[in-house]
Amino acid sequence: MSTHTMGAVRLHEHGGPEVLCYDEVPIPRPGPGEALVRVHAIGINPPDWYLRGGMTTMPGEEESTVSLPLIPGTDVSGVVEAVAADVAGLSVGDEVFGLLRFPSFHGSAYAEYVAAPASDLARKPAGIDHVHAAGAPMAGLTAWQFLIEVGHDHPSPFQEAPHRPVSLDAGTTVLVNGAAGGVGHFALQLAKWRGARVIAVASGAHESFLRELGADQFIDYTKHRAEELVRDVDVVVDTVGGPESRRFLHTLKRGGAQFAVMPGVFDEEETAKLGVTVSTAQVRSSGVQLAALGRLLDAGAVRVAIDSTFALSDARAAHERAARGHVQGKIVLTVD
Repeated sequence: MSTHTMGAVRLHEHGGPEVLCYDEVPIPRPGPGEALVRVHAIGINPPDWYLRGGMTTMPGEEESTVSLPLIPGTDVSGVVEAVAADVAGLSVGDEVFGLLRFPSFHGSAYAEYVAAPASDLARKPAGIDHVHAAGAPMAGLTAWQFLIEVGHDHPSPFQEAPHRPVSLDAGTTVLVNGAAGGVGHFALQLAKWRGARVIAVASGAHESFLRELGADQFIDYTKHRAEELVRDVDVVVDTVGGPESRRFLHTLKRGGAQFAVMPGVFDEEETAKLGVTVSTAQVRSSGVQLAALGRLLDAGAVRVAIDSTFALSDARAAHERAARGHVQGKIVLTVD
């Protein structure tokens, strides 16, 4: 490969994991407000396989801006190779991580180099490696913006009212459904960081993992239904969604809230009768918030769990792993 080209995974068509092609392409040049990052690791996320499967319009977009071939991906950790003249605060050699250009399908992260908006980047925590840093951005910021601080005033494509996190402290109980996954394991840890009592719902194989992260109570959904065991919860964070998500409303106390990370099915009359609310948000890139999360990662207050790693050129296998489900933490691509 020449000094002007790089390896990158591209989509030339939509379909299953087999459509992910490892190509040789030109190294991008950073535009205004951007830094060129030499990528060491890439976190994979649901929007990556939504795009691969044929979704080309983000919620809130009126029309698609996707054209093939396209490099997918948003989450990176790497080293700054160059910066645009108008970028302050970043220098060549800085180790950084970020969620790039989200919400959009133009992150272009599945590559050896990426031109990244400097505002989407934060310094990589010195205490963790690139693999763990790459697993943090989208999942960590999703949990942060649902539970801690939205951090922006962009209208939501999912609801008219702005999403508002609730105050978390020692008197608060939070139930996390899908607690072992990317967003779930961050939500559990952030709630614990704020002092809340946390009930984790996942399959039994994840119990010891989730208790190590701080779960005060564990429910194996293959054996028990949470709504039959739990009452008077303040917040439900549902990272699974689907037609059965409304059942978690019955675990809430009056005045409680269910935060729907993934789309669910709800009945307005039912929520009104129960005296609870349902709210959701759309995660957005934020170098400032990622820096705050990075400080927690550096201090060991929050950690990133890695389910598995694959070489960038083996992105197909990484997507196949994701499709099998029961992921514990994050799946990450690595670059030599």
